[in-house]
Amino acid sequence: MRKTLVLLLIILSFINCKSSKRAKAFKTKTFTEALKNSEENTNTSTTFKIVSLQDSIANYAKKFEGVRYKWGGTTTSGMDCSGLVFESFRAHHIFLPRISRDMAKKGFRIALKNIQKGDLLFFKTSKSRRHNINHVGLVIEVKNKDITFIHSTTKRGVITSFLSETYWANTFFEARRYID
Repeated sequence: MRKTLVLLLIILSFINCKSSKRAKAFKTKTFTEALKNSEENTNTSTTFKIVSLQDSIANYAKKFEGVRYKWGGTTTSGMDCSGLVFESFRAHHIFLPRISRDMAKKGFRIALKNIQKGDLLFFKTSKSRRHNINHVGLVIEVKNKDITFIHSTTKRGVITSFLSETYWANTFFEARRYID
């Protein structure tokens, strides 16, 4: 009886997963029309932009710019620094720890001279330098050694900052990479 039930469930899952003829026809028609239009209009070239995983994660994080700060938050109604990083990676099926000090135990440590888009910057912003890492930012741009990162602050919410700003330069602790 149990084997029959399992077999029935497997058959039903295959039936539910098939695509409709209508969807196939629409996709084929769209591709054919695009091909026809590009052949007719030879003055216009079709270009494709290849987006790296790092670009995609950074672009996803930028969508949260302006969201207010909320301790423990991971949504557009409010988020904290580690929530922003956690959600940006999770949306790309990369599962990091939820807390910044735990994130700093994963990946591998890198020198600032090797920093790239998609790397994480960790900070000790507490007045007592003995405390653990308590802030994280996601690198979204590197130009001529000028590092721009996105993060969430308690006063201004999700913003972009430069590592060269005095406050961030003084509280910076380490950089880590999770994506090769």
